[in-house]
Amino acid sequence: MMSLAENKKAYHDYFIEEKFEAGLVLEGWEVKAIRAGRVQLKEAYVVVKNGELWLFGCHISPLATASTHVQADPTRTRKLLLHMREIKRLIGKVERAGYTLIPLDLHFSKGRIKVTIGLARGKKQYDKREAEKKREWEREKARLMRMKA
Repeated sequence: MMSLAENKKAYHDYFIEEKFEAGLVLEGWEVKAIRAGRVQLKEAYVVVKNGELWLFGCHISPLATASTHVQADPTRTRKLLLHMREIKRLIGKVERAGYTLIPLDLHFSKGRIKVTIGLARGKKQYDKREAEKKREWEREKARLMRMKA
């Protein structure tokens, strides 16, 4: 699995409960731009509309050579492709309080571009500080073990 873009901020702001792999409806110029690494997931989120999942805020910068004849919209909404039973399950979880759907990364799978979406619950400020302290301690512990050996 070759990652094309990651949303590292999602792990900082949310507790990721479950992960799902979804297909993405893209245009030709978008595929070329994603292959070139011109994609950003930082501000992206997933919305449920009419029983379908849609990706909002994903910015794909068009290549000058690939999109000369097409009027490119870098932040258009893109449809996500999942099995109906997965969509129904996600809708049930999202309608419960506190859950949201966040794109975690964009990657290749069997020659196709897929997006990993996470069922997430928001972190409070004190949770973020606690996670940072834990990460710092793990780093310090690893450093001390290297010095000792």
